[in-house]
Amino acid sequence: MERVGRKGNIREINSEISRKTALKEASHVLLKGGVVAFPTESFYGLAVDVRNKEAIEKLFSLKQRDRNNPMLMLLPEVEDLKNYVADIPEQANKLIKAFWPGGLTIVFRAGRGISPLLTADTGKIGVRFSSHPVAADLARSIGRPITGTSANLSGRPPCINADMVYDSFGESIDLILDNGPTAGGKGSTILDVTVDPFVVIREGMVLKKDIGDVILFNPVALS
Repeated sequence: MERVGRKGNIREINSEISRKTALKEASHVLLKGGVVAFPTESFYGLAVDVRNKEAIEKLFSLKQRDRNNPMLMLLPEVEDLKNYVADIPEQANKLIKAFWPGGLTIVFRAGRGISPLLTADTGKIGVRFSSHPVAADLARSIGRPITGTSANLSGRPPCINADMVYDSFGESIDLILDNGPTAGGKGSTILDVTVDPFVVIREGMVLKKDIGDVILFNPVALS
């Protein structure tokens, strides 16, 4: 239930009933090409259906994001990964078992059908399986990946609560799922497994040392 005075596109999730209701509404928004803000392990994110080119373009415009910057996607299930990437290196499978669900974004060679808008024409796609129940269930609600870009105007600090998202975007976002404040801190670690040795593009929630402990025979370098 919404608090009196809350903006019309904010949906509070404070019970199992409100969660199911909000996720059902969010799935309808996504399937119609809309944008949904949602909580993750660190910050709020912005979701669109990764198969909807117009929705992706709208998201770039909303964030005022350079088209040369790729966007990651969040999986509904780990098992879905093979449907969206060209190959999964053996060492990457070890990392998936160690850190998914969680704060590790892995960059793979993109499979067929992945929009070049998401890859920024690099042929690579960042993929994560979130440990946040709302984020994971949002992807499950439409049965395919959603974008996982942070809910902020490009170059601005990321948002840690629903009101910050509203202050940044107003009602240009179709729906904001308010599950309370997020932890903040660091975003996901981004690891490129399309090169050898693997390259840590950004160190975040998962430490470089911890990655190195899992893939002992494949050195990890900071870009």
